[in-house]
Amino acid sequence: MAGPIPDLEDRATRCAQRLCAADRVLLASHIDADGLTSAAIAAQALERAKIPFEAVFEKQLDETAVADIAATDYDTVLFTDFGSGQLDVIGDHEDAGEFTPVIADHHQPADRETEFHLNPLLFGINGASELSGAGASYVLARALADVSDRHADADQAVATDGGAGATAATSARPDNRDLAALAVVGAVGDMQASGGELRGANAKIVAEGVEAGVLETGKDLALYGKQTRPLPKLLEYATDVHIPGISNDQQGALRFLDGLDLELKADGEWRRWSGLTNDEKQTVASALVKRAVSSGVPAKKIDQLVSTAYVLPEEPVGTELRDASEFSTLLNATARYERADVGLGVCLGDREGALERARKLLRTHRRNLSEGIDFVTREGVTHEDHLQWFHAGDRIRETIVGIVAGMAMGNKGISRSKPIIAFAEKSADSRSADEGDDAVKISARGTHTLVRQGLDLSTVVGEASRAVGGDGGGHDVAAGATVPKGNEEAFIERADEIVGEQLS
Repeated sequence: MAGPIPDLEDRATRCAQRLCAADRVLLASHIDADGLTSAAIAAQALERAKIPFEAVFEKQLDETAVADIAATDYDTVLFTDFGSGQLDVIGDHEDAGEFTPVIADHHQPADRETEFHLNPLLFGINGASELSGAGASYVLARALADVSDRHADADQAVATDGGAGATAATSARPDNRDLAALAVVGAVGDMQASGGELRGANAKIVAEGVEAGVLETGKDLALYGKQTRPLPKLLEYATDVHIPGISNDQQGALRFLDGLDLELKADGEWRRWSGLTNDEKQTVASALVKRAVSSGVPAKKIDQLVSTAYVLPEEPVGTELRDASEFSTLLNATARYERADVGLGVCLGDREGALERARKLLRTHRRNLSEGIDFVTREGVTHEDHLQWFHAGDRIRETIVGIVAGMAMGNKGISRSKPIIAFAEKSADSRSADEGDDAVKISARGTHTLVRQGLDLSTVVGEASRAVGGDGGGHDVAAGATVPKGNEEAFIERADEIVGEQLS
């Protein structure tokens, strides 16, 4: 069976063979949307291959977390959406014979080799824009379907040691192509839809999802909330392309809609974009473009009003789960509030208890984001030569300060032409055993335009944090680090120098 990414097929097959040879597997994954979808893909692939497993989640895979994993009695550990950057630590435990690691990741690898390591960066594929952690997990899942079909004992019993429940998807396929939908949700959640669509290896996974009937794609308005937000809120909160008199203007958005010759209310309530007919959508979109042109919005920006939509057709219309972007936001809400179990449950098909808990967390998440954005806009940012920054202290949760920073870009006094650095104090219960009592979380966000100009925030925060006794990494467009409190100014000074060198 040919895999979706030919360059990764041989390595994926070897990793799958190792998993099939294991009596049971410990599945360890990151907790954000990409990590949760990675874990869900791996969990379903392991279950279908009749490989017993248990799932655990870590916010940060540091030395203590790896030591805890090594202390279990699992001989094989599958790491998804992390592990590559921690290969030096993992390798020490592997050398000691404590476990065999299998890694499906897309982050920058540490300077260490291990046999069962599936990472696009090892094969010349960009892990920041062409294949996410969920994508790597999907490639592994496809290989696992092939290997287990050829080698597994059909009579072997399935036993999941508390890691995951049975899959509820009605489209489950023996080749695991139905899991492409989750891979796309992970990629979108990892901000890989650069320029409005998924490209490279991600596009090949999209094609498999469409073929399997679990994905639909097409050009649509590039606004977040098309499934769930009432039309006025959809337009009011559309700030990626700022349209004067509509964006961030509640009354302006209402006046715009009232001026259209359409029935945009039903039973006195505003309809949602997902409930409009194609003709109605075209009328609204055309009027929106006309307003943008008359308001002087640059043509390049207007083009960004349309992008590729990724729809999960098996999910109900008007729900967060039908749109890949909204689905990923729902998952991030569970992760940011330490409920990875809830997010995993949603990914695995729990449409009752887990979904309702996730929605409650999302409501809390949205409220906290709104308050955080208001705080940053009100307090302002400090501009250096090449970057801008703010220190939230304990006013914004360290688990969401990066999201707040990215969403605040473009607001009054906050530029989109410079990367933004956000500091937040880490609470005592969020600090790892490796961190000091006064650790500070750093989150960095850029734009894909800046990345195309040479920005690589993974390098920026990695080098700058290590220069002041911390550590960090991530992707070119988004990265994070932790440093000892009191080193913020030194970090900014070094980070500003590095950004200047990259963008010169």
